[in-house]
Amino acid sequence: MLQTSNYSLVLSLQFLLLSYDLFVNSFSELLRKAPVVQLVLFIIQDIAILFNIIIIFLMFFNTFVFQAGLVNLLFHKFKGTIILTAVYFALSISLHVWVMNLRWKNSNSFIWTDGLQTLFVFQRVVTELWLLGLRKTPSPAKY
Repeated sequence: MLQTSNYSLVLSLQFLLLSYDLFVNSFSELLRKAPVVQLVLFIIQDIAILFNIIIIFLMFFNTFVFQAGLVNLLFHKFKGTIILTAVYFALSISLHVWVMNLRWKNSNSFIWTDGLQTLFVFQRVVTELWLLGLRKTPSPAKY
């Protein structure tokens, strides 16, 4: 079980990962002239999102509800957070692949297609929903 001191450490780690995600979402477009740096930032961002997913599931596994075998109840309660996290992860990877494919060879020009703009807007909207959902979701440690 998570002790109070361990829970604050896990919460701090999640906050750090979410802060990095917000930083890359905010400032990655400024680095379009350096595609290698942008690629490394995107890879680290996707790994940070994956670590957040792992942390969420580890928190689920440390609950009494999960250990009692009521997994369906736990996943039903946090279904929105789980689905939103998976959608955000898929949208982020899709956006990163598309951006890097368009800008890798010609990083000096500003390439912005309609499809890329649509994906960019959806990814940013889901980012806000995801951050809001993680903030409003009660801690699994309470269960």
